[in-house]
Amino acid sequence: MAEVVHRTCPLCEAHCGIAVEVDRDAGTVLGVRGDEHDVFSRGYLCPKAYGLKGLHEDPDRLRRPLRRRGQDWLEIGWEEALSLVAESLGGIREQHGADALATYLGNPNAHDLGSILYGPTFQKALGTRWRFSATSVDQLPKMVSSSQLFGSPGRFAVPDVDHTDYLLVLGANPLVSNGSLMTAPDMPGRLRALRERGGTLVVVDPRRTQTAEVADRHLFIRPGTDALFLFALVQTLFAEDLVALGHLEPFAHGLDELRTLAKDFAPEATAPASGIAPDDVRRVARELAGAERAVCYGRIGTCTQAFGTLASWLVDVVNALTGNLDRPGGACFPRGPGTPADDTPRKRGRFPFGRWRSRVRGLPEFAGELPVAALAEEIDTPGPDGEGVRALVTVAGNPVLSTPNGARLARALERLEFMVSVDIYRNETTRFADVILPPTGPLERMNYDLVFDTVSVRNNAKLSPQVFEPPPDARQQWWILAEIAGRVNGSGGEAVDDLMLAGLQHATGQEVDPDLPRGPERLLDLMLRGGPYDGLSLAALRDAPHGIDLGPLEGGRLPRILATESGGLELAPPLLTADVPRLRAALADAANGGLVLVGRRNMRSNNSWMHNVHALAKGKDRCTLLVHPEDAERLGLADGAQARVRSRVGEVVAPVRVSDEMMPGVVSLPHGHGHADPDARLAVAARQPGVNSNLLTDERGLDALSGNAVLNGIPVEVVAA
Repeated sequence: MAEVVHRTCPLCEAHCGIAVEVDRDAGTVLGVRGDEHDVFSRGYLCPKAYGLKGLHEDPDRLRRPLRRRGQDWLEIGWEEALSLVAESLGGIREQHGADALATYLGNPNAHDLGSILYGPTFQKALGTRWRFSATSVDQLPKMVSSSQLFGSPGRFAVPDVDHTDYLLVLGANPLVSNGSLMTAPDMPGRLRALRERGGTLVVVDPRRTQTAEVADRHLFIRPGTDALFLFALVQTLFAEDLVALGHLEPFAHGLDELRTLAKDFAPEATAPASGIAPDDVRRVARELAGAERAVCYGRIGTCTQAFGTLASWLVDVVNALTGNLDRPGGACFPRGPGTPADDTPRKRGRFPFGRWRSRVRGLPEFAGELPVAALAEEIDTPGPDGEGVRALVTVAGNPVLSTPNGARLARALERLEFMVSVDIYRNETTRFADVILPPTGPLERMNYDLVFDTVSVRNNAKLSPQVFEPPPDARQQWWILAEIAGRVNGSGGEAVDDLMLAGLQHATGQEVDPDLPRGPERLLDLMLRGGPYDGLSLAALRDAPHGIDLGPLEGGRLPRILATESGGLELAPPLLTADVPRLRAALADAANGGLVLVGRRNMRSNNSWMHNVHALAKGKDRCTLLVHPEDAERLGLADGAQARVRSRVGEVVAPVRVSDEMMPGVVSLPHGHGHADPDARLAVAARQPGVNSNLLTDERGLDALSGNAVLNGIPVEVVAA
């Protein structure tokens, strides 16, 4: 019998409300449509949601633990698998120390409540400082800059797109991404509403993206120079007396130092490197200052570059100087339902940075993690006393495709003494594992968007109930992580769960509901009841299948939520201003005729996740090299022909698509492809594998401040193949 279950789609940051029609008895998905009554997305849906059916029914998705024996894979039971994992990890730790172990957590963990809650405890239980994740090929620079300005790495100022009059977008394509660090379903509708109320959209990007196509104005920018453009805006605001801090003025620190730093970045000085004319810079600065409500938004393109942290910092600085930080219609701080009830931080002080460093290159730790660009070298570079990573645990990640110099990492993984992967697929990374532990699929578990509520363009809450009862021998991801954590330390998963429960009870001051089962549900209930919204609980969410609207973003939350040492807004924090001389030196780096490579994303994909789902992977080849017509003519490249792209670390061959959407001197390949490995079990993806762009990204190319990988602005040579 057909039945409809309302939940959110977990396949991108927008988390749109969906109505999933299922036949529970047959265990099949009959259809997926937008939930018209969802309080946040109002029926909007992008194509990715339809992939939930294919993902749930994918014959390549693993259902039981696998053990590798040479070239063969054997299904084994959970007890055998977990005992082997605990014995192997524990033995290596006992013989070589905790830092002989390493962990890597992929992006999907942010979309799973169980991973969010149990992942940190799992990592701490292993005892290693060698922790890596997709953070350092993504938003790490924004976390570093937020820790310095606001005192917390997770405190992000989010564009209030529903109420702004002027939206400046850098390095982002929200019509395709549906927002990033800006959870915003139905961006087409939101941008239409902006235009209908007389607002302005300006996009700064080296490609004329889908968002740039609908903008009032698009400015091409040389990849990696966003910080120069932003500093030129700051210089103009000071030079033309346009700075107006508004309610921020009493607690904003560093204004005079900022004014002094900006003097070297006049629009005429930055133009040769950025490619943006001085008149265009001044026009944008005046428009930002003159609009009643305006906001500057920068995302992945501003993070994954050589000056990612400075660019992330300057986005918030521009919003502050124009009086649009912490103000409706500007950049606001969402009030997540699972966050503490009191706005006042529990602790103020200088957020720690570089408490330890990687062994080989000395790259800095931040928030308990090391840059993932160091992972391969920490495995394949032994120390004089045998130091180095000998065992690796990956959780829902495919770093061979998603981190720099994937070929080197693949070779390094072969050297490990032991590797275990918690993953639903045997992919380009997990094929190196000795054991693969597959968790349930997204429709077989309850979920709640704990992370994305904190970056949402409107405060809201919605529970995603479990759609299907998992098979008896299936295991939830939180349970797997808790079991590994417990067994490695001589106990079990229940002891880990009890410890977490006790800690959360103490933090929230709430009593646990005895009727709730072990696992994320009872932890989530404590967080909701101890959060900022009276009456919100797990039971309340279950009674509201279409979600609960908690109101628009608010202004005026500063300075209460600031956790800096001074308690104020630090516009010129020393850690960041010390990196300005490096940026100043880049003023001399005018385009020299060489090509640079940038990435791009597609609406029907999210990193490397969905290429094995036929409904999303079908159609024409999307893994093409975009080349401007002038560059194509100069290089002898024809539309549809093959081109060889080389960097310092590798080369790939990809079909050419000639298009004036690219800035001259810039070429583009999408991220997440390259599914040609015969040892992976991804039948659909292998039919149209594409090429792995991270065979070209250089592990030496980093944002020097944060250690984030440079994935945009990579010097390449392109020739006809």
